[in-house]
Amino acid sequence: MVFKSHRALRRQTRVAGDGQISSPTHPLMRLLEYGHQYRKQIWQATTCSILNKLFDLAPPWLIGVAVDVVVKQQDSIIAQWGVKDVFGQFFLLCFLTVIIWILESVFEYAYGRLWRHLAQDIQHDLRLDAYEHLQELELAYFEERSTGGLMSVLSDDINQLERFLDVGANDLLQVVTTVVIIGGAFFILAPSVAWMAMLPIPFILWGSFAFQNLLAPRYADVREKVGLLNSRLANNLGGITTIKSFTSEDYEISRLAQESEAYRRSNARAIKLSAAFVPLIRMLILVSFTALLLFAGIAAVNGKISVGTYSVLLFLVQRLLWPLTRLGETFDQYQRAMASTNRVMNLLDTPIAIHTGEIHLPVHAVRGELELTNVTFAYQDRLPVVTNLSLQVPAGKTIAIVGSTGSGKSTLVKLLLRLYEVQSGTISLDGINIQQLNLRDLRRCVGLVSQDVFLFHGSVAENIAYGSFDASDDEIINAAKVAEAHEFIVRLPQGYETIVGERGQKLSGGQRQRIAIARAILKNPPILILDEATSAVDNETEAAIARSLEHITVNRTTIAIAHRLSTICNANCIYVMEYGQFVESGTHQELLEKNGVYTNLWRVQSGVR
Repeated sequence: MVFKSHRALRRQTRVAGDGQISSPTHPLMRLLEYGHQYRKQIWQATTCSILNKLFDLAPPWLIGVAVDVVVKQQDSIIAQWGVKDVFGQFFLLCFLTVIIWILESVFEYAYGRLWRHLAQDIQHDLRLDAYEHLQELELAYFEERSTGGLMSVLSDDINQLERFLDVGANDLLQVVTTVVIIGGAFFILAPSVAWMAMLPIPFILWGSFAFQNLLAPRYADVREKVGLLNSRLANNLGGITTIKSFTSEDYEISRLAQESEAYRRSNARAIKLSAAFVPLIRMLILVSFTALLLFAGIAAVNGKISVGTYSVLLFLVQRLLWPLTRLGETFDQYQRAMASTNRVMNLLDTPIAIHTGEIHLPVHAVRGELELTNVTFAYQDRLPVVTNLSLQVPAGKTIAIVGSTGSGKSTLVKLLLRLYEVQSGTISLDGINIQQLNLRDLRRCVGLVSQDVFLFHGSVAENIAYGSFDASDDEIINAAKVAEAHEFIVRLPQGYETIVGERGQKLSGGQRQRIAIARAILKNPPILILDEATSAVDNETEAAIARSLEHITVNRTTIAIAHRLSTICNANCIYVMEYGQFVESGTHQELLEKNGVYTNLWRVQSGVR
């Protein structure tokens, strides 16, 4: 796939020999390094922009030639080409005008199309690259950042870059072309007064770079503020039920107003500076234009330059200097784009902490024997959640892990799936360290039903088939029946085609849980992990799911994490976990006979004193 090869090549160029990400510090250089495969498109667009400007600058020269024909007639410039007849000279002039205008229009169409296509291509690839890279990052990265902030990078920042490539890049090229071509023409036509036209250019360029340096930190702050604003909006929209139930609408509006006001003020600080650019440039242009108007006019009267040349100079000085007033707007776009580029490139350059292994393990070859040996793990800046823990799960057996909230049960699931990396010790599957296994192979052989069920916006059938995208309708229905979900699904307005809403909000918690179980059943993994899989269902549904799980877990390695002990009584072995360690283990009956932690939990839940 072309996209994948481009991405691999780009990442290879960013990774230094020591495995660390290396990149130029300037955002423009980072962008050029990223987009080196667009070099041909960039050159084509650049060439068309320059040619368009060359033909755009020709009409003032044609006007000078026309004035020259009127004044000198048989002694004009065109007459020196061999066309003495005045009508013939004007006819040739009209012919050249038509050709030049046609070519100018052709290249304007070409550069417009090329730059916009380039902007769309880079935007498309950059967004996919950034999202693909984001998917490869560990869970800790997402826990430290807000969804709204990441959405701002993937959407708004990349769109900001697209807007600059659409218009700003061409404007910069055409300004440079104008300065070079017209500056050269001035020194050829009237070297004695050319310095008057060139005089403000160094000051304009110096002012442009000075403004750029002043604007850069202001626009970086703007991008940070818009990220915080998006984060607040995403958080509030996700928690709209809580906001309504606690009648906190006014409070949330005030909080949003604070974020929006911070964004408005940040933008105002940038606008205050950028708005001053054009008026200052106009004053410099005024000095140059009036000086040329006066001194070049006197030179024309004294015969030092021709009237035609004087006309061309007056037209050209405006064509030279007035476009420079747009530098303010162009630099404004440029700085916004560079601030956004930095944020996107910082995301792309975030190192991946969990790397895939080299050993491939087909699902059909997995026996399902799991072993944890002296595993220790702590979340960032926190005490260890799991300490020197060892566990052996025989292939095809069902074990259960119980314990109080915060004891580390769900953390074990994340370590088994390598959503986090163990800090010491090893976890092996069928005798192979899972760090040596291909990451996708490892996760394909594990079916997870989490207590925090996530359903995608789509139909019930699509959510059941998620991850098993080639499943037939019959397979989807069978999985739903085993999960005791078929009955409520057929009662939905459109049955299996009913849209569940974002995060499955149109369904009850128990319905979402059963769809998640059906999804895991359809995946048919050799290892099944049930992390509080019946926590959101009623007693009747729990009993039905328990019956189905008796069939599902046959000849399948199953790890059931539960608070409700009634769901795991038939497990081959039950482990009681406290403070990151196993304090008891055995069958349900054996643990009751020990009269320990498990017995106390059972008495609390069963009501037995």
